[in-house]
Amino acid sequence: MLKESGYQQMVGAELFEWMRKIRRHLHQSPELSFQEFKTAAYICEKLSELGISSQPGVAGTGVIAEIGPAESDWIIGLRADMDSLPIVERTGLPFASTVAGRMHACGHDGHMAMLLGAAAILRKMDLTGRVRFIFQPAEESGNGAEKMVEEGAVEGLDAIFGGHIDTHYCTGNMTVDEGIICAYADPFTIRLKGSSGHAARPHEAKDSIVAAAGLITALQSLVSREVDPNQAAVVTVGRVQAGETHNVIAEEATLEGTIRSTHPEARSRLLTGLERMVLGISSLYAVTAELEFPDFLPAVCNSASAAEVARKAAAAVISKENILSQGPSSLGGEDFSFYLQRVNGCLVRFGANVSAETGPAHSSTFDFDEAVLAIGAAWYAQVVLAFSQERVSL
Repeated sequence: MLKESGYQQMVGAELFEWMRKIRRHLHQSPELSFQEFKTAAYICEKLSELGISSQPGVAGTGVIAEIGPAESDWIIGLRADMDSLPIVERTGLPFASTVAGRMHACGHDGHMAMLLGAAAILRKMDLTGRVRFIFQPAEESGNGAEKMVEEGAVEGLDAIFGGHIDTHYCTGNMTVDEGIICAYADPFTIRLKGSSGHAARPHEAKDSIVAAAGLITALQSLVSREVDPNQAAVVTVGRVQAGETHNVIAEEATLEGTIRSTHPEARSRLLTGLERMVLGISSLYAVTAELEFPDFLPAVCNSASAAEVARKAAAAVISKENILSQGPSSLGGEDFSFYLQRVNGCLVRFGANVSAETGPAHSSTFDFDEAVLAIGAAWYAQVVLAFSQERVSL
């Protein structure tokens, strides 16, 4: 059972209501990757309310703010993502999206509210070091964090921490793990080109759709025959585009998909196997084939020392018995990985299950228990305190 005292001591009713209003405002006004202009302006407005100056325009639409003494022995980073998804919302919530075809369906509205709540808590404390609040664009596109890093978001940081709402877990639970917790993500695009012709005379054409169908079927054997069964991996084709009308053989077909893996060896075998299969399909169906791998996403690998800081902070907020392990690595991708390539850190998960009828993340009916806002804000603040008190060398 959740012990509320830990986070209630840091987040009172007034601050919680402030965060909830922020979350609902952001939920009604979702913006896609690198289009978060209104979102960024709103975040800067809320930081200003707290007396915190901010730096907008980082990586296009990102926002960075810092508090604490100018001269300090340490700087810790706290990150929240900002973008929404191209989904038509069907939650029926009174604060549902007012932007057609756009929805916060992954909890990023909650993440921003949490981090602003943490800023409200931390600004009242006598900090011995600096805290950098990183509001990052374009997590869903997979390269927002990379661009933030390129523009100096992690310069000087001793550690970085982040959290993600996860409705697979009950409110009041958190997962904290060291090592790989999110997969390598390798999106791919395959373009097949044959020659068009009449649907009644296929011998006069080279059918790109038949070639695409053969390739999609063949790809299903990649994981089952290329990867160690003890190593999790998946290959998914999520988009196929080909043809103009029913009685014309399609000249071109485009396939878009993703490879997810949690072991470097499995990843290598899958990438090599995909290249080999594309080449084989080209020969088998007498079509030309091009394979591209855009926007590679590294695995999220939490450091042991940062995970220990995150665990101590969680114990102060929700008590030890509510700290869980997520178990096997998720096959989901997360661009928090780009920060962890430059500085040690830890990404955790906040349980926020709201009802059995609510859809999963990235669905049109996704929602979460808003009580998690207080837990997340308190955890971010406690991470700073734990890092400061322990003076851990990460």
